[in-house]
Amino acid sequence: MRPTRLEKPAATRNNLKTIAALLPYLWEFKVRVVLALSLLVLAKLANVSVPLILKEIVDALDQPRAMLALPVLLLVGYGVLRLCSTLFGELRDAIFAKVTQRAIRRVANKVFMHLHTLSLRFHLERQTGGVSRDIERGTRGISFLLNFMLFNILPTLLEISLVLAILISKYDIWFSIIIFLTLLAYISLTLIVTEWRMIFRRTMNNMDSKANTQAIDSLLNYETVKYFGNETWEARRYDEHLQSWEKAAVRNQTSLATLNAGQSVIIAVGVTLLMLLAADKVVEGSMTIGDLVLINAFMLQLYMPLHFLGFVYREIKHSLADMERMFTLLDENKEIQDKPDAQMLSAQNPAIRFSQVNFGYESNRQILFDVSFDIPAGHNIAVVGHSGSGKSTLARLLFRFYDVQSGCILINNQDIRDVTQQSLRASMGIVPQDTVLFNDSIFYNISYGRPDATPEEVYAAAQSAHIHDFIESLPEKYATIVGERGLKLSGGEKQRVAIARTILKNPGIFIFDEATSALDSKSEKRIQAELKRIAQNRTTLTIAHRLSTIADADQILVMDHGRIIERGSHTQLLAVNGTYAHMWELQQQEEIKQHQQVPLP
Repeated sequence: MRPTRLEKPAATRNNLKTIAALLPYLWEFKVRVVLALSLLVLAKLANVSVPLILKEIVDALDQPRAMLALPVLLLVGYGVLRLCSTLFGELRDAIFAKVTQRAIRRVANKVFMHLHTLSLRFHLERQTGGVSRDIERGTRGISFLLNFMLFNILPTLLEISLVLAILISKYDIWFSIIIFLTLLAYISLTLIVTEWRMIFRRTMNNMDSKANTQAIDSLLNYETVKYFGNETWEARRYDEHLQSWEKAAVRNQTSLATLNAGQSVIIAVGVTLLMLLAADKVVEGSMTIGDLVLINAFMLQLYMPLHFLGFVYREIKHSLADMERMFTLLDENKEIQDKPDAQMLSAQNPAIRFSQVNFGYESNRQILFDVSFDIPAGHNIAVVGHSGSGKSTLARLLFRFYDVQSGCILINNQDIRDVTQQSLRASMGIVPQDTVLFNDSIFYNISYGRPDATPEEVYAAAQSAHIHDFIESLPEKYATIVGERGLKLSGGEKQRVAIARTILKNPGIFIFDEATSALDSKSEKRIQAELKRIAQNRTTLTIAHRLSTIADADQILVMDHGRIIERGSHTQLLAVNGTYAHMWELQQQEEIKQHQQVPLP
C-alpha cells in the first residue's frame, strides 16, 4: 500500500459558520462575557496609559537640577497602571474560565449525543479511532479559539487603534503612516502565508485520524493479528499513515519558520523607521526626550502583541481546522428522526404486523421483498433461513435502525415511524447473536438492561440466565471486569450476560437473534426452557439457525433471498416436505453424526 498522497482535503467547513456555532454557548453566561470584555478594555486602557505616564516622568526628570522635583505621584501612577493592566487581565481570565469550559463540555456532549442519534448505517461505516481523534482535537481547539480570539486578537486590535489615535493627535502624521503600513504588510503576509499553510495542517489532521483509526482497529483485533502473525504488517500500515503525517508536519514547520522570518523583517523595518523619525524630531527640537521614550515604549508594547498576533492567528486557523471535522459530525444527517407530532407507543399486549415490507441497505441491492406477517400478542413467531436471507434485517427494522422503503411495520396498529424512538425501543428487548459488552463489571453489564434496578433484581436476572453461580465462583464476583468488548468471557458466558440484561429490562416484546448459538447443548436446553418461561404471554420474534430450538413456536417463517417462501407450524412444515423439511432432515443427520462414537482402529 502506497503512502497517501499529500493533498488538501476536498471538503472544508466555512470558518464563520464554525465560529457562529459557538456563539450560543458563549451567550449562556452573558454577564460573565460582558464583564470579561469590560475588564479586557480596562486592562488595555491601563496598558496604553503606561507610556503616557512614562513620558511625563522622563520630561519631569529632564530638567535643570534647580527645577527638579521627584515626580512621586507620577511614579506611583506608573506602578498602579502596571499593576492594573496585569490584575485586570488575570481577573478577566478567571471570570471567563467557566464560559470556556462550559462551552467545551456542551459541544463535546452535543457531538456525543448526536453520534448516538445517527443511523446504524453511519456507525457501520464510521472509523472509531478517527472520530475519537476528531472530537479530541475539536474540543481542544474550542478552548484555544475562545481565549485567543477574544483576549488576544480583539485586545491587540484595540491597543493598536488607541496607539494610532494618540500618535495622530499628538505627533506628525508620518508616525501613524509608518505604523499603518507596517501593520498592513504584517497582516497581509500573515493572512496569505497562513492560508497556504492550512493545506498542510488539514493534511496532518487527516493523516493523524487515519493513523489513529488503523491503530485502534488493530488493537481491537489483537487476537486476529496474533493468529496470523501480522504484527509487522500492521506496524507497516500504521507507519505509512505516519509517513504522510510526517511529510505534512515538516512542511508545516518549515513554512512556519519562513512566515516568522518575514514577520520579523517587517517589524524590524517599521520600528527602525519610527525611531529614526523620532530621533530626527528630537534633534530638531519639535519633540522631547519623553516623546522619544513614549514612541519607543509604544513600539515595544505593540511589537510583542503584534508578533504574538501572528502566532495567535495561525493557531486560531489551526483550531478552526481542528474544529471543522468535529462540527462536520454535527452536520451528519439524522437518517432516522422522530416526527414533530410523534406519539408514545402503546405497548400494552403488543401485536406486530409487517405489511408488504420492501427494504435494501443500498439502493441497488434489495434485501427484503414484499414481506408480510403477523405476530399476535403473546405469540412466538420464529424465522429461519440460510445466511443472508434477511432474518436479522427484520429485527433491525423493528428497532427502527432503518426505515422501510415501502410498506409499513405496525405495533398495536401504530406505524413505528409515527411513534417516538425512545418509547419504541423501551418496549423491546433483544438478545443478539453477537454480544458485545462494555469494558466494565459484570454487574454493570447486566444492570444496563435497567440502570435503576436493585442489586437483588440484577441477581435474579442472572439466576434466570443460569450465570449467577458462575459469577459467584469468580474471585471478584459481580465486580469482575469483562475486558474490551467482553473478551475476558467466553462466547457462551457473554451470551448469558446478554440474556440476563434483557430479562432485567422486562420488555413487552422479546427478540431472540440466535440467542443461544454460543452455548453448549446442555446449557442451551436449560436456558431455552427459561427463555420460554420468561417469554410466556409475551410477543416474541425468534430468529434461529438450529431448528430444534423453535419447534414449538406458534408459527415458523422460512425465508430465502428476502422472501417468505413457507410458513406454518413445525408439524405443518414437515408435512409439506419443502425447504423447512429438508433443513430439518439435514440438521437431524448432523446431530446424529455428532453423537456417534468414533470406532477404535
